[in-house]
Amino acid sequence: MESKTYKKGDLYGTHRVISPKGALPQPADIIDNTMEIYDNEVLIDVHTLNIDSASFTEIEKRAEGDVEKIKEIILGIVEKTGKHKNPWTGSGGMLIGKVKEIGPNYKGDLRVGDKIATLVSLSLTPLKIDEIKEVRADIDQVDIKGQAILFQSGLFGILPKDMPKELALSVLDVAGAPAQTAKICKPGDTVVVMGGGGKSGILCCWQAKKQVGINGKVICVDGFKKSLNRAMSVKCADEYMVVNATDAVEMYNEIMEATDGELADVVINVVNIPNTEMASIMACKDGGMVYFFSMATNFTKAALGAEGVGKDVNMLIGNGYTKGHANAALQVLREDERIMRLFAELYA
Repeated sequence: MESKTYKKGDLYGTHRVISPKGALPQPADIIDNTMEIYDNEVLIDVHTLNIDSASFTEIEKRAEGDVEKIKEIILGIVEKTGKHKNPWTGSGGMLIGKVKEIGPNYKGDLRVGDKIATLVSLSLTPLKIDEIKEVRADIDQVDIKGQAILFQSGLFGILPKDMPKELALSVLDVAGAPAQTAKICKPGDTVVVMGGGGKSGILCCWQAKKQVGINGKVICVDGFKKSLNRAMSVKCADEYMVVNATDAVEMYNEIMEATDGELADVVINVVNIPNTEMASIMACKDGGMVYFFSMATNFTKAALGAEGVGKDVNMLIGNGYTKGHANAALQVLREDERIMRLFAELYA
């Protein structure tokens, strides 16, 4: 039998870039989504896409909540670009699936048949969708029949056996947020988590509370009482307040009152709508840290806005990856049964 020959692939997947020339796969406009793997790639049979929250919210808004229109938009994005990179937010999400084929020069601990979650964005992942089977708009997940490519540089996680795969996917999609929170929050800090009642918000609140200890304070802020009630049910913060994150003045006044005029040492923004930059900056004290994990953030607004109000704050862009982030995020669920139960109810 004649052995299969493979084309040589680049570590970062640049061999897949069609346009513009010289770009990496994430910023590229169009990539090659031919599902014939190069020598260092992995082919995945995809089960579920977890669209990132800012992206799905924007798609749902443009589809006016119509499921068939949501499918149409998602299929259109992939057909046009070869990947799922939301043209309005620039973000993607991640996927779960089963390894179908591994290139002979791929270096990594993967075997055919492994069930994995990719820990790199759909905005850089070659993807082909044959059919969208189901849209679960309440949890930003889409079940599909299709395939995807993992590059040699692409991060992944073997799906844990102690929780449903949809639950693990929902947590792994935002794993960078609680892991980064653990790095930037110190004992005694006052931390404000904006969007604290959402999935990543609850994980960040819990992690922040663990880091700041008994002398610190975690304030969970959300625009919706229903979301705030979810956070309160798992007791992930010290204080809870309903504040519109697009209203910078209200946010400033509320946080001033809650901190006796001190403001926050750390502000973590995981809100999934635009125009929340100034509320984050105003809630932070001079010399403090604002962590923008939200993919709805406009970094020009953040930089010029801070300058405009004379705020000397450090600003950190939410990197979806930090070492050990997958295990750190899943460990929150393993350590706190209340969060495990809540997330299982919402996402499993």
